[in-house]
Amino acid sequence: MISKTRMKWPNTRRRPMFRSRNLRNSLVICCPMRPSMSPVKTRPLRSIRRNNLFIFGNLMQTLKAYFTLTKPSIMLLVIITGGTALIMEGSLLQDPFRFVMALLAIYLTGGSANALNQCFEREIDAKMKRTAARRPLPLHTIGAASAFVFSIAIGVAGLAIFYYYFNAYSALLSLATILFYSLFYTLYLKPNTVQNIVIGGIAGSMSPVGAWVAATGQMAVDPWILFLIIFLWTPPHFWALALVYKDDYRLAKLPMMPVVKGDDSTYKQILIYTWLLVVASLALVINEQLGWVYILLAAALGMLYLQKTYQVMKNRTEPQLKGLFGYSIIYLFGLFAVIIADSLI
Repeated sequence: MISKTRMKWPNTRRRPMFRSRNLRNSLVICCPMRPSMSPVKTRPLRSIRRNNLFIFGNLMQTLKAYFTLTKPSIMLLVIITGGTALIMEGSLLQDPFRFVMALLAIYLTGGSANALNQCFEREIDAKMKRTAARRPLPLHTIGAASAFVFSIAIGVAGLAIFYYYFNAYSALLSLATILFYSLFYTLYLKPNTVQNIVIGGIAGSMSPVGAWVAATGQMAVDPWILFLIIFLWTPPHFWALALVYKDDYRLAKLPMMPVVKGDDSTYKQILIYTWLLVVASLALVINEQLGWVYILLAAALGMLYLQKTYQVMKNRTEPQLKGLFGYSIIYLFGLFAVIIADSLI
């Protein structure tokens, strides 16, 4: 009787030595690599590049924060005014290396004063919209301690350049300027008197005097005329901006002219200082330092400045105030550019 059970025939197919899913491991076992070819677990190249870019980006952001701490836009003006004095004096034009070193020392010492100012004012800057969104300490891009060390370091470097490459007189003058601005102006004048900008403008106007003393080791009339021009330019320049951001200053409890004296008084003060500035700009001709090319261009720049000031006083709009603030920068750069050109011709 034949069984109905299905008979199982043996599988005569040969099994492969390894399955495809174990191919890689089997190859490693069957074909061992030489020591130099041993498999190493490495991070993907794309991940390494991404990490390097992240590190580089953080480094650049930190360097930018330290650079911003020196207030580079203000320091550009300081460098130009100091460089103008060096060109008028003329002796360092024969020594380009020392000319550049003088400008570097001016930047480092001025940048130190600006950085110390921000260290001491970081809480005030955090309260004001204009500064809270722009300055590195309120943004916590760098720490206060690091900023303070940086401020001292670049100040010492600038003073050392003045002393080593030039003379002790220029180093002492620069040290006095740093202390006046970062301590006397920042901690006492600015929070206590409505004339803070006027008196504090002394520090910002010292660049031509310091540059001249570095080059010659002595004082002269010409750099003090440049000092006077910058000194008279500072109040109308800054008060135009203060009128726009007076609510910020009121919130920070800083006694700026528009906050304490009101808009009418501030506009009158802007006009008075602008007239004094235009007259002072012609003193270089009286001193026979510059010629008729300068007097014509300086008068044209000054008349346009006065015209814009009268327009702002009449209309009193924020766009015109910002326009006046912008033109004040163009005016000073243009005036010193004419001085440089007239001195070189």
